[in-house]
Amino acid sequence: MKTKKNEMDLIFWNYPENERIGRTAAAVFAAILNPTMEEISDFKTAVSEAITNAIIHAYPGKEGKIFMHLEREGREVTVHIRDEGVGIADIQKSMEPMYTTLEEEERSGMGFTFMEAFSDEMRVESEPGRGTSVYLMKKMGGR
Repeated sequence: MKTKKNEMDLIFWNYPENERIGRTAAAVFAAILNPTMEEISDFKTAVSEAITNAIIHAYPGKEGKIFMHLEREGREVTVHIRDEGVGIADIQKSMEPMYTTLEEEERSGMGFTFMEAFSDEMRVESEPGRGTSVYLMKKMGGR
């Protein structure tokens, strides 16, 4: 039997409470694959970091929308989190552990490091003034 592909889209404002909603929606979407507790925990951590980065960095001092697209096919769950905010001038620099543009807010600078560690694949695309896209993929339920 051919595996079905399923997709879901969410759009939400960059309000801090929406991180929890996005992370939970992603976990429920992936749950059909019968993941281990470690797999689902890793996935939720990666998604949480991506959403949090968009909430904190994309729209400094103003409201903006965050777009989350989820796909599930076979054992793979992919999430694409996108904003239309300020973008990232130097992606490589921003991916260095401990690097943060918000030192005065005591940010750890570990968001991309955690995303990469807790997903099987990660990709970041950004254009200053146009926004940032983070793609995460996690394989689950392979028992």
